[in-house]
Amino acid sequence: MLIRKILSVVLSLAAATCLAAADINKASQAELEAVKGIGPAMSGKILDERKKAPFKDWADVMERVKGVKQATAAKFSTGGLTVNGSTFERAVGAQVAAATVPAAELKSEKKK
Repeated sequence: MLIRKILSVVLSLAAATCLAAADINKASQAELEAVKGIGPAMSGKILDERKKAPFKDWADVMERVKGVKQATAAKFSTGGLTVNGSTFERAVGAQVAAATVPAAELKSEKKK
C-alpha cells in the first residue's frame, strides 16, 4: 500500500514536470506564464519578439528580449522553458564544447 502511494506521488510529479515544459517558439501566452518567473510583462516581450522571427537559440533570446540574461535564462530553463527543444544548460555546454574544439585543433596544428 505504501509503495503504491509513493509510486503515485512520483508519477504525479513527473506528469506535472512534463506539463510545465514549454518551447519559447510554440508556447501560448498562458503556457509561457506557467513557467516560473515569467509573468504577463515578460511573456508579452517574448511574444512581441517572436512575431518578428522565431528564436534561433538561447543566445538569440538573451539578445532580443530585454531583461533576459544568463541567470534569468537559466531560471526559465529550470522552470521548463526550452528554445527549439534545448535547455539553457545544454546550450551553454554546447557553446563551451564548440569553443574548445578549435583551441585543441590549433594546438595540434602548432605541433606539425
